[in-house]
Amino acid sequence: MTRCLIIVNPVAGRGTGESTLPLISQAVQEAGLDCEIVRTERPWHAAELAEEGAASGFDVVAFAGGDGTLNEVINGLMAAKLKGRGEAALAALPVGRGNDFAFSMGAAVTWQDGIQALVQNKRKRIDIGHVRGGLYPAGRFFGNGVGIGFDAVVGFEALKLKRLSGFPSYIVAALRTIFLYFHAPTIEIKLDDETITQSCLMVSIMNGIRMGGGFFMAPESKSDDGLFDLCIVEDVSIPRTFGLIAKFMKGTQGVDRAVRFARSRTITTTAVAGSLPVHADGETICEEGDQLTLELLPAQLDLLVM
Repeated sequence: MTRCLIIVNPVAGRGTGESTLPLISQAVQEAGLDCEIVRTERPWHAAELAEEGAASGFDVVAFAGGDGTLNEVINGLMAAKLKGRGEAALAALPVGRGNDFAFSMGAAVTWQDGIQALVQNKRKRIDIGHVRGGLYPAGRFFGNGVGIGFDAVVGFEALKLKRLSGFPSYIVAALRTIFLYFHAPTIEIKLDDETITQSCLMVSIMNGIRMGGGFFMAPESKSDDGLFDLCIVEDVSIPRTFGLIAKFMKGTQGVDRAVRFARSRTITTTAVAGSLPVHADGETICEEGDQLTLELLPAQLDLLVM
């Protein structure tokens, strides 16, 4: 029987992780699964638990949390793999605010479906991104995507909203950011086969398709093709920004002349003027960075899917 370690972030979803934990425990027992459940106690604890889980021989490491917990678990699984300590598949029991990774990858989008995915044990191999720069000169892994500029500031603002969660928090944060983020940086973007230099409202570098709980940054992205999908938006006026938000909610931004898409396995972004606010899977990489180097690593982890 498959052995599974379930890492629960009790503060995910503004406490949803803690309230859901006994329900997950009951569902695991009723499904007859061989699972051990552990709580995180501090930042980066999920990464440590995931690495030790893979090293201890668990076949699957599942996260009950949001995209932040997912990011830590990916970093733990990749650390175990690169150190030769063991490999484990990844599974999602989403209880966070956005759950963009699970949606983008075809994994379970509710924790109840996550239990069924553990029972069915259906898997696919996915690519994993790696970013160096800002707070992480040695690098940090990510599963879904990196946001530079407007998108990152929206995420920073959403975290400040104590009474809202999920997609509504990102909408309110986006509206606030429109009036806060006036000076888009000029960015040099080096891809595998071209270099783009322009003033950018934002640059989304995606392995998945969605970020921010409902914004389809790269509708055509595939998590197993060995390439990042970039969505590059030039600096536009405030009224046009409102229009772009509506298009990103539908994934139709490609028809706008301010938007261009590109694909690349390696990327270097440099601030020519201004600075780079950056997140990876919703986790802060830097608030005022100057350069990032990104690489997509093909076929790195097995993911349990629906």
